[in-house]
Amino acid sequence: MRTGPSRANCSTQTDLFDPKPILSGLPHQPGVYRMLNAGGEVIYVGKARDLRKRVSSYFQKTTLAPRTGLMVSQIAQIETTVTRTEAEALLLENNLIKALAPRYNVLFRDDKSYPYIMLSGHGFPRLGLFRGVPDKKNQYFGPFPNAGAVRESIQLLQKVFRLRTCEDGVFSNRSRPCLLHQIKRCTAPCVGLIDREGYLRDVKEAALFLAGKQQQVLERLEAEMLAAAEAQRYEAAAVLRDQVMALRTVQEKQFVSSESGLDADVVACVVAEGMVCANLVMIRGGRHLGDKSFFPKNAEECDAATALEAFLAQHYIGRPVPPLIIVSEKVDDAMLAELLTEQAKHKVQIGANPIGERRVWLRMAEENARLAIAQRLSLQSTQEARMQALIQALDLPEGAKRIECFDISHTMGEATVASCVVYDNYAMQKGEYRRYNITGITPGDDFAAMRDALTRRYRKIAAGEGAVPDLVLIDGGKGQLAVAEDVMAEVGLSGVGLIGVAKGVERKPGMEQLIFPGGEKALQLPKDHIGLHLIQQIRDEAHRFAITGHRAKRGKARLHSSLEDIGGVGAKRRQKLLSRFGGLKGVLAASADELAQVDGISRELAEKIYQELH
Repeated sequence: MRTGPSRANCSTQTDLFDPKPILSGLPHQPGVYRMLNAGGEVIYVGKARDLRKRVSSYFQKTTLAPRTGLMVSQIAQIETTVTRTEAEALLLENNLIKALAPRYNVLFRDDKSYPYIMLSGHGFPRLGLFRGVPDKKNQYFGPFPNAGAVRESIQLLQKVFRLRTCEDGVFSNRSRPCLLHQIKRCTAPCVGLIDREGYLRDVKEAALFLAGKQQQVLERLEAEMLAAAEAQRYEAAAVLRDQVMALRTVQEKQFVSSESGLDADVVACVVAEGMVCANLVMIRGGRHLGDKSFFPKNAEECDAATALEAFLAQHYIGRPVPPLIIVSEKVDDAMLAELLTEQAKHKVQIGANPIGERRVWLRMAEENARLAIAQRLSLQSTQEARMQALIQALDLPEGAKRIECFDISHTMGEATVASCVVYDNYAMQKGEYRRYNITGITPGDDFAAMRDALTRRYRKIAAGEGAVPDLVLIDGGKGQLAVAEDVMAEVGLSGVGLIGVAKGVERKPGMEQLIFPGGEKALQLPKDHIGLHLIQQIRDEAHRFAITGHRAKRGKARLHSSLEDIGGVGAKRRQKLLSRFGGLKGVLAASADELAQVDGISRELAEKIYQELH
């Protein structure tokens, strides 16, 4: 790739910007261009088959869309990068958009990897959920749109095929069947209740099912059931009968009968009520695995085709791609299909205007997108009303929308954790939550813990590393609020709104006292005040986030401490125990018999360890 930035020598006033010197020097080659404002911020990134023609078009057209016209009015600099091919330009554009998040680009945020169902390559393969890059050692099926869809499928596979889901450390050290065997969800290969040949036959049937060959599996099971009945092996026939019934139930749930073996994604973009939504339906092996809706940022006045084109590039580049992508709008997809084909190592087709069954899938995706927009509008209207009521009740500045809330959790001073949750744009922003492990203070000193967490949070924000909130809620009374006032003054953010949320005398929901800085009289909003409901929602989320972190930290610390406190269990034996059982949870779940199987652990010591841990 050949790169070379072109910059305009211009005044900081965008209305004095003259693009002609830059435009005349641009080549008729593919590449990427970046529009910058007077502050040097990249506000738009685009790709071009011909850089000179594409960039010039912004300044030659007399009628631009309002959004584009606003963007052009802010341009103070233009940078370009020449690439060897259009596909290379598309790849670079996508990377820059994700890295820079320009104000005028449509942005689809979906940083999480998609989960798969995995059948491991062990002698007795394990069934489990997998995230990451698949390898050749195991079998993978998916991806699925979310972990819930994977867990639902795993539960079904356990019911029908009864495969193990336990980790290797547990599997290798069982001396008796676990609860899953007792409830008929596992054939207990760990203790030899099924031989390897029989188990692998079940694994093969499960793989066929996941590959979309349900009918083939069903026919085999029915034949085996009849054979078992004829041979008067009625118990085996009953087990097979239950498997057949479970599979028939699954087939009934597949309300759209799909082409056998079809691997495809269906993507529909819908614009309605001023909102844009892209709905992705995943079909693997002819099975509908579920769907997921995406709402882009910066999509005002955006049409469906533009949003769809942005989604396809941002979603699929760098991710596994099925052979077929069915789309709701005709887009310029030849270059993207070429790039995805090279990336996936198999031919990728992107097609609009499907017929037959595939059109049914597309209509379903479009309906999913419309429903998602309706649900978001309903939720947003409720949240907007709550926020507006809170603004009026607390006399906050109009337009206030970002609230951060802090809580402290510990048990008698042990394993102190502080939480910070963020509410912005009428929704909880889970990606911005933070936990702070508090150390170096007197155990149980909530004031010191709050000071530590607030200082660590707002020192960075005062330095420009993050958005300044409109309001900070402190779960506590006057003492915690006074600490917050001191911290904000120290870091230079004394203009931020601060409120303490005290539980009130009766400590019941609806009786919260809102404490203000400066000794103002506390405010108690009515129980049915929707602004109070918003405070409760945010406060409860901060409490939940703090206590889950505290419990995890406390449990880990206590088990470590327990092992260290047991006489005869030194560092080497602790390491052997942790390695054998795959961690602290495995040690805690092990029986005395299983502990005694560890090298260096006698029967007497195993009994002692078990008694100490329980």
